[in-house]
Amino acid sequence: MTEVTGPVLERSVSVLKGVGPAKLEALAKMGIETVGDVVRCWPRAYQNRGDTKTLAEIAELCREGETGPFSAVLTVSTEPRGRYIRKGMHLTTARAFDETGTVSVTWFNQPYTANRIRAASVYRFYGRFERNEQYKRLSLNSPLTEEWSEGMPLPGIVPVYPVVSGLTQRFMSELTGRALDMAAGELWEILPSEALEELKLPTYANSVMKIHRPETVADVETAKRRLAFEELWLMFLSMARTRAETRRESGPLRLRDTDLGEFRAALPFTLTGAQERCVSEIVGDMAGETLMNRILTGDVGSGKTAVAAAAAYAAVRNGFRVMVMAPTEILARQHAEDFDRLFAPLGIRCALLTGSTKKKERDAILDGLRDQPRLGEGVSVLIGTHALLTEDVEADSLGLCVIDEQHRFGVLQRAALFEKARNVHSLVMSATPIPRTLTLAAYGMIDVSRIDELPKGRQKIDTFIVNESYRERLNAFIRKQAAEGHQIYVVCPAVEESDKGQAEGEEMANLPLFDVMEEAAPMKNARQTADELAEALPELNIGFVHGRLKAAEKDRVMTAFANHELDVLVSTTVIEVGVNVPNATLMIVENAERFGLSQLHQLRGRVGRGSAKSYFILVSDSVKPEAQDRLRAVKSTTDGFEIAEYDLEQRGPGDFFAENGGIRQHGQANFRLAAVCRDPELIERASFYARRTAEEDPGLEKPENRHIRARLAEFGSKTEKTQN
Repeated sequence: MTEVTGPVLERSVSVLKGVGPAKLEALAKMGIETVGDVVRCWPRAYQNRGDTKTLAEIAELCREGETGPFSAVLTVSTEPRGRYIRKGMHLTTARAFDETGTVSVTWFNQPYTANRIRAASVYRFYGRFERNEQYKRLSLNSPLTEEWSEGMPLPGIVPVYPVVSGLTQRFMSELTGRALDMAAGELWEILPSEALEELKLPTYANSVMKIHRPETVADVETAKRRLAFEELWLMFLSMARTRAETRRESGPLRLRDTDLGEFRAALPFTLTGAQERCVSEIVGDMAGETLMNRILTGDVGSGKTAVAAAAAYAAVRNGFRVMVMAPTEILARQHAEDFDRLFAPLGIRCALLTGSTKKKERDAILDGLRDQPRLGEGVSVLIGTHALLTEDVEADSLGLCVIDEQHRFGVLQRAALFEKARNVHSLVMSATPIPRTLTLAAYGMIDVSRIDELPKGRQKIDTFIVNESYRERLNAFIRKQAAEGHQIYVVCPAVEESDKGQAEGEEMANLPLFDVMEEAAPMKNARQTADELAEALPELNIGFVHGRLKAAEKDRVMTAFANHELDVLVSTTVIEVGVNVPNATLMIVENAERFGLSQLHQLRGRVGRGSAKSYFILVSDSVKPEAQDRLRAVKSTTDGFEIAEYDLEQRGPGDFFAENGGIRQHGQANFRLAAVCRDPELIERASFYARRTAEEDPGLEKPENRHIRARLAEFGSKTEKTQN
């Protein structure tokens, strides 16, 4: 029997009527396992069926190029007739009218419609209309229909849920209704009453009910704002508590000698002012009374490695060992070469440990970790991949752990890493420029060092925006760059052609919840693009890499590109974290409107790293003004922090806190509604109230905070499920 004791929200979804084994399996694919998961499965969008129009109004809108979806209350004037026009294609047709006109209605492959729709009855039709200008006639294809009668109002705004095969919108709507009825008494309020009052936010229970069963568009927006605030508040609260846990006394790890004169003298270049400021902040932390927990952020190529090397030198100078962890073997190898180049003249021994390290070499490295980490003795700086996390890697006197692009590691890897580095100074590097708005909001919870200037000598990269009509010229430009001995990146938003369409019902949604409803050009996929380039440019060597490849194969292709065995590398955004190829002078980004602006800026940083002139070309056929404005923002400035701020305003903080962002920490909440929040005040106030809650009750031990503990635990749990 199904367990029915304990809190309703924690009970298995199987307690809800209509959930048998098949539905249980389908729901599990969506991450829905409990009644609480159903309650928090927010709609993706809505169909605004309550905004009814006359056929005359719809005809005028169609003349202006709009097709809907629109809603109209019509009387059926003819009996529906069904017929097969060919094998596998059945049509059901009827006519309908109102006081302003008539429309021809067609249902495709819905033979049951003939038994459901009756002549002389009134229905609310919702769907996309077309107008034949030659015959001045309206048509309506495969509409949703609901019988209409006076005194029996139909829902005006109908939610559209995410679904997978085996689930329908009707089932999800009914399931949500049952879950809400069962769990209504457990929709506890966790936000401070002062926050609700100041920001005029409704209660949690009211917001959950309204987001699933809104009566007006305003209901949707109000509920969305309130639930987004809660996600932000939970995120900042988690950050504040994590910081409190990690701010341990530095004790014996406190640096006594902070003289970096010898390190600076050995550098083959001069640190920029921004680098010097970051070095000062980091070394100052390590010499302080508490352990450092700091993020170093800056554009690709801004010199984060040199700053991390300064921190590593300071640690080694004080008798401590350093571990540097990178998400890929090729990046770890690159770091090892960079660190060794800087440290060899200073007598500091570095070692590289990855999954492909031979046993004999591995044993020698592990032996070296048992020696004293002083200049010229033992391994002082160990660089590697997740291979550093194995139990036999025991670094005595570990004082500093440097993590490059930590969000690229899986949840369990990050957990193991943070456990190994639990009582040492911690420095995370990220190429995602964090907007100043978020830096200010997180102040007091997370220390951020920003490299906001590029080293001298970096080439200016010319950025262009073109459309598909430039294809032949683009291929000619690729050929020209390759003929001059240079290399080219081509980045696509997808790996291969997807068979994954819109959620059922979403194609007729006209009120988005997550800002994802705009129609877009078909996605260019890397596999097809590589084939097309190979056909158009047979004289060039073209490689293909994406995130689904096994790590060894991915490294093999990227190493081949780095060694100039390939002229063109077609890729997904996996190259955001990639090898340094100074010879690459051209990057072309397909469907550029589908990328975040900070993501585009990071990609741009992959070229212009050598002495030759470099180019960044954004290809987009989107005609939407907002899409073109966003791309022009990338073209107009090379300031990553300015772009990040604009991206925050346009898209919300999802790119910065979510999987591809720079400051998400292990176990913290998975943004959903907050990911598209564009209200800086909401972010700032969420930070303020979270900080205050953490200060008043760091352990959330007060009885009134028990529901906060439960909600935080649920958020952390869902995050791990979504990332693994």
